Amino acid sequence: MTYFGFLLRFLVIPILIFLFITWWDNKNNRPTHGFHNGRAVWIGMLVHIILAVTYTTPWDNYLVATEVWYYNPDLVTGLVIGYVPIEEYTFFVLETILAGLWWWFLARRIPEPTGEFKPNKTGRIVSSSLLFVIWVIFTYIFFAGGVEWTYLSIILFWALPAIFPQFLYGADILWHYRKLVFSTIIVPGLYLSLMDVVALTDTTWSISKEQTTGVIFFGILPLEEVLFFFITNVLISFGMTLLLSNLGTKRFEEWRSNHYRGLP
Repeated sequence: MTYFGFLLRFLVIPILIFLFITWWDNKNNRPTHGFHNGRAVWIGMLVHIILAVTYTTPWDNYLVATEVWYYNPDLVTGLVIGYVPIEEYTFFVLETILAGLWWWFLARRIPEPTGEFKPNKTGRIVSSSLLFVIWVIFTYIFFAGGVEWTYLSIILFWALPAIFPQFLYGADILWHYRKLVFSTIIVPGLYLSLMDVVALTDTTWSISKEQTTGVIFFGILPLEEVLFFFITNVLISFGMTLLLSNLGTKRFEEWRSNHYRGLP
């Protein structure tokens, strides 16, 4: 199966389905619950696409250059930017669109939490600090650990700095919407992990055995690949929730009115 064939089957077709559902929901004026709707969501997805391509490109080029990931030359077009085939950049965009549409689908169907929102600045600071400690540990492992830790450590080295400001800004908001957040992460994370089994089996792409921990699911799926798909959906789910929630907007307005001093 070619890489573009994989994208068509497992990302483009679900995206088309969710685009139809989105059109139907918009036609029937189906609201979101506690979130901005309509044009704001499209803008939110566009912002995440830009961030995904910009932030992931250097990291992905490093992975391909060092052969943590590598591709069957017979199953890609051969068009590359840097070290990475054009199909991979297309995947960045399509995964973000699919995750964004899934988030929107659920935001319209999961009721707004009934409990009163209670801001928790201490909780935001503590959770961010713990995340920073984890990042420091895996940064050390990436630079000084054994080669078998390469893929796992570089995922966390790359992803946690992006999650850190999300926690600092709105860990309490994310917890308030935990049912939505959990649902928007778990389903696409599991789905893409299972689809990865198909791609690995067909050698659409391969993962270095030497640069992974050796923890394997279904006889072929490395732990690191599962972590990658889940953590990318964490980034999108957290970002969409914080960017589009009324609580997130209110916090930003309060912060701006204070001239960006002392995040409330």
